Amino acid sequence: MLSHYQILARLLLATLLGGVIGFEREARGRAAGFRTHILVCIGSALFMMTSMLLFELYKDISNIDPSRMAAQVVIGIGFLGAGTIFRTGPTVKGLTTAASLWAVAGIGLAVGSGFYFMSLSATILVFIILVVFSRIEEALALKGYKKGGTKDDR
Repeated sequence: MLSHYQILARLLLATLLGGVIGFEREARGRAAGFRTHILVCIGSALFMMTSMLLFELYKDISNIDPSRMAAQVVIGIGFLGAGTIFRTGPTVKGLTTAASLWAVAGIGLAVGSGFYFMSLSATILVFIILVVFSRIEEALALKGYKKGGTKDDR
């Protein structure tokens, strides 16, 4: 069983890691920003810990699979992410924000499971991708490598 300290520590870590990604989205003025990413990460961690605790409580009584709740989080985030994607003429916007929500849900599930190194590593990589790769895309667009077509919300 998880102690109260472990539960609080995991929720605080989910807040921090979700906030790092949300801060970048907020800084770019995206609809799903700081608070949204934090809430998704905390919610995912909470669902994962709840699933693990339910498994511990009922493992001798029932055949409970803790991965089922995590799978439902992924599906639910898919619907939330789909709400951030929209098309205006030939341009599709919101794909990166949808993907960042999906990644933050995964980070929350990892935190909730107690996989701290994995969740911290994923947060660093997602942040680098959002910040550094966005600058690379902008530089390529200025050089004409990205002609016409669609542009996401980076």
